[in-house]
Amino acid sequence: MLTVDDFDFDLPAALIAQHPAPSRTASRLLHVSGPALVDLRFTDLPSLLAPGDLLVFNDTKVIRARLFGQKDSGGQVEVLIERIVDARHALAQVRASKSPKPGTKLRLADAFEVTVTGRAGAAQEFFALELPEGGDFWQLTEAHGRLPLPPYITHAAGSDDESRYQTVFAREPGAVAAPTAGLHFDEAMLAELRAQGIEQAWLTLHVGAGTFQPVRVTELSEHRMHSERFEIPQATVDAIAATRARGGRVIAVGTTSLRALEAAAQSGELQAGAAETTIFITPGYRFKVVDRLITNFHLPKSTLLMLVSAFAGFDTISAAYTHAIAERYRFFSYGDAMLLEKHE
Repeated sequence: MLTVDDFDFDLPAALIAQHPAPSRTASRLLHVSGPALVDLRFTDLPSLLAPGDLLVFNDTKVIRARLFGQKDSGGQVEVLIERIVDARHALAQVRASKSPKPGTKLRLADAFEVTVTGRAGAAQEFFALELPEGGDFWQLTEAHGRLPLPPYITHAAGSDDESRYQTVFAREPGAVAAPTAGLHFDEAMLAELRAQGIEQAWLTLHVGAGTFQPVRVTELSEHRMHSERFEIPQATVDAIAATRARGGRVIAVGTTSLRALEAAAQSGELQAGAAETTIFITPGYRFKVVDRLITNFHLPKSTLLMLVSAFAGFDTISAAYTHAIAERYRFFSYGDAMLLEKHE
């Protein structure tokens, strides 16, 4: 039986991409098909797809979720919004020398005040925040927040990050982390794929900060996933059904797209609509919707590494990561990509 330690690996710090490639499609692409590992460029992707295939993208948009401020006692705080529940209410991670108690007021960005009303989350990891009557978290974070780069990127978000840590098709605000497989696509490639007869469909999954959290239990069955919101339009369900009917392949662009599709098919049939998911995909899972997966390289001991191991096979992913490190691929959000074939 696999444990969390089976998903650990040593990664040289120099391979953690700190900045995006010169252009979106300039990354490398490792094609992983069982034991076959082929080193390519991301611009080779269209040649690996066929007319009638379907790419499913996540159109979530990263919000300016990081805010700095102070408690009413004067202590400094850093707030990372996890989810805007409604205009006046949000869940957030709060870093402070002492955890704020319910009733504590936080002055953020020297611009507005929120009140801590309690704790939330499966492990009580989030603080519930409330704005005064008439406040709007959507407007205030956009005006005063900062882009929440992942914890392994060591520089503060700059103008380059403002554009490149967002997909070109980002439409629906709500994520606090980018669906990074989508960062490799630009408008020219999307047009090239359409011209080649490769269909495109959309869904929304708002990525939470929990995507970066390692699994901290030994037995995978004891891990509890963070909850994320997703919505799948009927048009996407119809596009997948049409793809199946014509013998095409469904290719998820990113683990977020895959998680949403698989979560929406737990009844056995893919369902349109909005829902929450805590789906935790580990080796042994039987995939119901997705045939191929485009993804970046993931953190050691992370749920996403477990997901790709379930999809392509544990031994296959282990070999692929060993190869990627030896060939000095760039890792994580701003890094290179893989095209994975489903392990049968």
